[in-house]
Amino acid sequence: MRAVVQRVIEASVVINRQLHSRIGRGLLVLLGVEQGDTDEDLCWLAGKIARMRIFPDAEGQMNLSAQDVHADVMVVSQFTLLASTRKGNRPSYSRAAPPDFAQPLYERFVHALAAELDRPVATGRFGAMMQVHLVNDGPVTLVIDSKLRE
Repeated sequence: MRAVVQRVIEASVVINRQLHSRIGRGLLVLLGVEQGDTDEDLCWLAGKIARMRIFPDAEGQMNLSAQDVHADVMVVSQFTLLASTRKGNRPSYSRAAPPDFAQPLYERFVHALAAELDRPVATGRFGAMMQVHLVNDGPVTLVIDSKLRE
């Protein structure tokens, strides 16, 4: 699994010109599910994101986690995170898991992250065309890949 994690002041998802979900201060997580990903990958990634110390403490140092600050969190599926751009000009998405495999893992990831945070997690809609709006805070943007955890 690959995630792009952005610390945000606010974020929202619009589908068919209708507001689908919105969060305040917290994290926007764009999530790509790769062929061969497992529940071990999603549990590791959910824990890593929940405990990543990227929020400022009283001295302005990034020492606090989403758990510590009770941050809002939104997860949006994004298979394009797994694109290969090595050859030619058309990205290849052959590493991305097919929807019938990816959607259940995406949903289990959302539940695992909510359990880590002990609060609900907002989402986009798997497979939908979405407009994602965000105000990046910092900016703080991290890429985390469960295959690169060692």
